[in-house]
Amino acid sequence: MKAQLPPCYDNYIFDLYGTLVDIHTEEDFPLLWEKMSLFCGYYGARYLPDELKQAWNQMAQTLLRRKDLIEASGRSNSYEAFPEIDLRLVIRELYAQKGVPASPELIVHTGQFFRVLSTEYIRLYEGTVEMLSSLRASGKKLWLLSNAQRIFTEYELHLLDIGHCFDGILISSDFGVGKPNPRFFQELVIKYGVDFKRSLFIGNDAVNDIGGAQAVGLDTFYVHSNLSNRLPERMSKVNYPVLDFTGWAVSP
Repeated sequence: MKAQLPPCYDNYIFDLYGTLVDIHTEEDFPLLWEKMSLFCGYYGARYLPDELKQAWNQMAQTLLRRKDLIEASGRSNSYEAFPEIDLRLVIRELYAQKGVPASPELIVHTGQFFRVLSTEYIRLYEGTVEMLSSLRASGKKLWLLSNAQRIFTEYELHLLDIGHCFDGILISSDFGVGKPNPRFFQELVIKYGVDFKRSLFIGNDAVNDIGGAQAVGLDTFYVHSNLSNRLPERMSKVNYPVLDFTGWAVSP
């Protein structure tokens, strides 16, 4: 079913992956880590494929735990239940463990090489461009709130040619916290002054998108896409559920 957004809001806040963008990634297949170990070895960080995979995953978990402990100890403003790390920190540390002082450019290129290797496909859902263009033409404000990594998402928005459609883009790796944490949603108010009473949040994840948005008082539009995990427990709380989402129709 194609989804049609109601025209009665001033602001439309979108999730990205599973809502506007259909993507499939696979990070566990051996060839990926063989190619990654080869790439890192070009720059002096010599890892065996399995060694690199283990170090990558362990470093990510270590940084998440470290972030939890720092915030819970009172050394930051508050404890974050849903912390986000910047993948660039993981990659920098992986090079450092092999005695390589990686430049910012090398760190970004390493992350992007990983993303390209792990991506089977990435594409817009049908009607996405037409729907976004129609909303903008009618004077609506469009915002993007994505649990994602800057070094992937910024370039994928450019690849898909939709970054220009938004009045503001917030990516969780920039803020150290992601959906459904209310603080991430509140960044829309802090940075852009978005009025949640005149806003609709559109997403495909029952917990992160719908639950998180409802917790800060946003109306919600749920699309059950091929990337959705489960339906919201109480569908009656969702203003506009679309259960067999296949793409977007232009709003009247």
